[in-house]
Amino acid sequence: HVQLVESGGGSVQAGGSLSLSCSASGDFADMYNMGWFRQVPGKEREGIVSVYVSSGVTRFADSVKGRFTVSQDKAKNMIILHMNSLTPADSGMYYCAARTGGAWFPFPPAHAFDYWGPGTQVTVS
Repeated sequence: HVQLVESGGGSVQAGGSLSLSCSASGDFADMYNMGWFRQVPGKEREGIVSVYVSSGVTRFADSVKGRFTVSQDKAKNMIILHMNSLTPADSGMYYCAARTGGAWFPFPPAHAFDYWGPGTQVTVS
């Protein structure tokens, strides 16, 4: 069983930066695919980053491409989302997700992931 915990959310002014961390229990090597999603009330959960852990293949949603980057700290079983040039449209609840296997998708949808963190709020004003 995998447990995920996000941290690093908060409030930031437009144009600012924020980094979110996702800590995973268990062996990071068991993680096949991890992702970051965000959601605002009344809207579907939007995938913004997908990382295939072993290969390092990473894809970003068009809405964040060029502004967000992601890094892995395998020693700490952690994946970190670095967000720059934030705008109010980036506000929302950010969730970390993981799966230990399954079909390969260029950009996996939310339903492909088995494990989710409780989320961390990001507010850009």
